Amino acid sequence: MKEKLVLSVLVDNESGVLQRVASLFSRRGYNISSLTVSETEDPAFSRMTIETLTEPENVRQIKQQLLKLEIVKKVAELDETNSVSSELLMVKVKAAGVEQKNALLSFNVRYAARVLDVSMTTITLLFTGTGEAIDMFINDLVKDFGIVELARTGVTSLARGEGSFTEDV
Repeated sequence: MKEKLVLSVLVDNESGVLQRVASLFSRRGYNISSLTVSETEDPAFSRMTIETLTEPENVRQIKQQLLKLEIVKKVAELDETNSVSSELLMVKVKAAGVEQKNALLSFNVRYAARVLDVSMTTITLLFTGTGEAIDMFINDLVKDFGIVELARTGVTSLARGEGSFTEDV
């Protein structure tokens, strides 16, 4: 049975790194369900947060294959006990007229999303939270208002506690 695997991967901050890591997954037949990449506090490195569904027996192999790439400096497996995670959603919602806008803003009190833009017929909201919270938010919006457009990031995670992922590299 497949399980969700979230890896934090410290890589050199240079061009071509994303393609090399993604192709490693594709060559091995692993699907990446979520991928976020950004520069770390040290501009020499980027952090990739990769989420995939895989059998438990493949976890060690995935980590070893990543570490064989000279651009990969460190790999850590993250789960709910050793990390904090969040996703980001930007969503444009139908809200024509004052009455519908007020209804959407009242609805939003439950979720505390940030209003980014208001037009004559839509309101654009920014919401962050766990994947499950974002799914629930989207489902409620669809049911009560209707979504015009949305963009969603993948999961981003940091290890709990003190210290930095880059400190011993």
